Amino acid sequence: MINFHYETDFNALHQEHYNTWINAILESEDFNLSTLDYIFCDDEYLLKINQDYLDHDTFTDIITFDYTVGKIIGGDIFISVERVKENASKFNVDFLNELHRVMAHGVLHLMGYKDKTKEESLVMRNKEEEKINMFHVEQ
Repeated sequence: MINFHYETDFNALHQEHYNTWINAILESEDFNLSTLDYIFCDDEYLLKINQDYLDHDTFTDIITFDYTVGKIIGGDIFISVERVKENASKFNVDFLNELHRVMAHGVLHLMGYKDKTKEESLVMRNKEEEKINMFHVEQ
């Protein structure tokens, strides 16, 4: 089950399209779904989570809490809509494209993909693009 929660006035998602897309991402990597919660919020909300749970005092676009067991995906993915908008502007990309990148990024982390090293980041970026392209095919 995929749930969408809004801690801000952002609510622009057609949930059925996103459910189909996220499930397709999972299937493409041979994972199954338990429960996945996307929580859309603002910078301050996500900063508080970063401070309280990760002991980081920085803004970020996404924080993922992983409850995955083996090939059964579970997790909470917090996304700062403000940060996504800022990054879209900074990288000169469409807001929805950047949102899709971040949403896919969180799921990829739950699948075990990392982005700490240069090599891991390259793999992660390629996987993000692959998964973003799947969304467009689903439409």
